[in-house]
Amino acid sequence: MVIFGFMLNYALRVNFTIAIVVMAKTLKNLTTGGDMTGGFDNETSTALASVSTTTEQSVISEADKFEWDAYQQNLMLGSFFWGYVLTELPGGRLAEIIGGRRVFGYSMLFASVLTLLTPIAAYTHYIAVVILRAVLGFFLGASWPAIHPLTAVWIPPMDRSKFIANMMASSLGAAITMPICGYLIATIGWQSVFYFTGGLALLWSVMWFFVVFETPADHPRISAEERNEIESAIGASVKAKKPTYVPWKSILTSPPVWAIILTHGASVFGFFTVVNQLPTYMKYILNFNIKENGLLSSLPYFGKYAMAVISSHLADHLRKNGTLSTTATRKIFTAFAVMTPGFLMIVQVYMGETRSWAVGIFTLALFLNGAVTAGYLGNGLDIAPNFSGTIFGMANTLSSFGGFVSAYMVGVLTNDNQTYGQWQIVFWILAVIYIVGSTAYLIMGTGELQPWNNPPERGINNRETEEGVPLNQQDQNNKPISSST
Repeated sequence: MVIFGFMLNYALRVNFTIAIVVMAKTLKNLTTGGDMTGGFDNETSTALASVSTTTEQSVISEADKFEWDAYQQNLMLGSFFWGYVLTELPGGRLAEIIGGRRVFGYSMLFASVLTLLTPIAAYTHYIAVVILRAVLGFFLGASWPAIHPLTAVWIPPMDRSKFIANMMASSLGAAITMPICGYLIATIGWQSVFYFTGGLALLWSVMWFFVVFETPADHPRISAEERNEIESAIGASVKAKKPTYVPWKSILTSPPVWAIILTHGASVFGFFTVVNQLPTYMKYILNFNIKENGLLSSLPYFGKYAMAVISSHLADHLRKNGTLSTTATRKIFTAFAVMTPGFLMIVQVYMGETRSWAVGIFTLALFLNGAVTAGYLGNGLDIAPNFSGTIFGMANTLSSFGGFVSAYMVGVLTNDNQTYGQWQIVFWILAVIYIVGSTAYLIMGTGELQPWNNPPERGINNRETEEGVPLNQQDQNNKPISSST
């Protein structure tokens, strides 16, 4: 359900960026310019590039198209992030309080209904679309950090990297959604995109509440053996209650937390820049129209998901058999996933003018970046499972601005100056951000449970909390072991 949930989460996010190709009577070149105040959705360029030539040539009634100028289109595309950045942190904290099942499920439920209403909003007024997309972002923003608190109560510590890899199913969703939506637009019309993705998400939302429950103890159909195995591995049998407050001072002054935030920001900034600007770079520098090859647009997404699954299984295996400590595992895979793309950008500086090298380097960088699921992405569950949603919410709030910043950066550097020399500056900036971000994690990151994960209740000298035994200090038999294994 989580895999399909994140696939549909991304489908609801990118469907409009694909449909707008034919919704507007005259589509301005959104990938290379326009009014920056409208903002760019970070998937816009890739989504536009993925729509096949057949889609663009499909016969669609002029009555079904709209007189939207470039500013209005950018406003509608960018409004998603207005709501998205508002609920990352509150969504994570809310999931810690009432449970990830409710937050993730209701977020998707309301988002699916809004998606079904998108055609009505489009025929009403473009401002209606702006408001709808902002509210859509508001709900989807809360869904991402909600999965961490759910993981904390359902997934044994030594299996969490594998489970967190399911979040990368969003990449798989993007790779599948783009060609499907292109086909639907070409054969039925742009309205079908919203009915198809919204309908599937609505069906998934209903099923989610029937088959997913907050904890093993709440599940009506779980066997006693399975419940005991999960609770024993997690340590839930000795829990008392969740912390009633967030130790903000400890969190905000914690180097391991900032290691996660900075690395996540660097990783997502690089991802946004590469994905968002790839069609522009190929068109103006390599004289190659990526729209001619829709598969090329999807390959990095498939590759990133494959790497996420492979690296996460390997990481959990290394931790289970004691080959690497949790700290060493997180640092090694973070360096592999974030620092290596930084060095690839340096190669791009010198080899990026050659078409084969440029495509290969971009694709490899995104492929390797999928290993973040075995690195820092699930690290909040290691250091503070009680506040993993809050930590991820903080990190994702900062990284959400990466789409705006990267578009602005490239726009300033290449506006009316589309030369390889200017793009070399972009690659150098990406290299520095990738390398500095990953270095911050190598210095400050850790897999050790932090003492502020178990804050004493105010006025009570009692440190018993949700997890009586640190999660990363238990083996499968629920016996305390060294934190280095």
